[in-house]
Amino acid sequence: MEAIKIGNNKKLYNIESIHPQTPNIMQIIFADEIPAEWGKITLYTSGGEEATTITGYDTIYRDEGRTVYLSNDGSTYQAPTDTPQELPGPYTPTLPERRLSKLQEIAAACAMAIAAGFDVQLSDGSTERYSLTETDQINLSAAVAAVQVGAPAYPYHADGTLCKLYQAADIISIGTAATEHKLYHTTYCNHLNAWIRRAESFAEIDAISYGAALPADLADNMATIIAAVSGGNA
Repeated sequence: MEAIKIGNNKKLYNIESIHPQTPNIMQIIFADEIPAEWGKITLYTSGGEEATTITGYDTIYRDEGRTVYLSNDGSTYQAPTDTPQELPGPYTPTLPERRLSKLQEIAAACAMAIAAGFDVQLSDGSTERYSLTETDQINLSAAVAAVQVGAPAYPYHADGTLCKLYQAADIISIGTAATEHKLYHTTYCNHLNAWIRRAESFAEIDAISYGAALPADLADNMATIIAAVSGGNA
């Protein structure tokens, strides 16, 4: 289950989902306990790895128990008044607003997919999994740089394991897999964004999700890019 931290508070709050509703409203559905204060939101994957940070959403727009809506512009929900006048219906976003919301949704999903990590088979035949948060990327870059200039081994660790010395060949294998993993997801996200931007209806935008098969022209373009890069690294 995904989780979040608020501000500098170290407590983790389990969530069922987090999604933008409009360009200024974020919906969070909590699994149980709800924070008493709000601020910077740090999102963690189900594996406990930091995925991304969301800032600006520090005002409670509307509180529905385990479902909380936060605003990034200071706005709050105004309950209908008891009046004989006909009340307006639920807000319907414009097509540009829905497009922006979908772009934000895809960006968050991409960040989580990258942070979730990848598997690598090492020289001893074992397979280990490595998360790829922003901190992991920095640490792994340092490890790869060290062996590239001659270090015979370098300390690193797989998910949930104790740090150990990896031989240079294994560090290079992990670094290569990390590059391919991030390249795939950033390229896929870019092509999803192109699909969203050219969509001409709410139905088409709403049908787009992270993991969806791309339209033929975008799929072909992505395949060409990935093949070219893989060939260049071979």
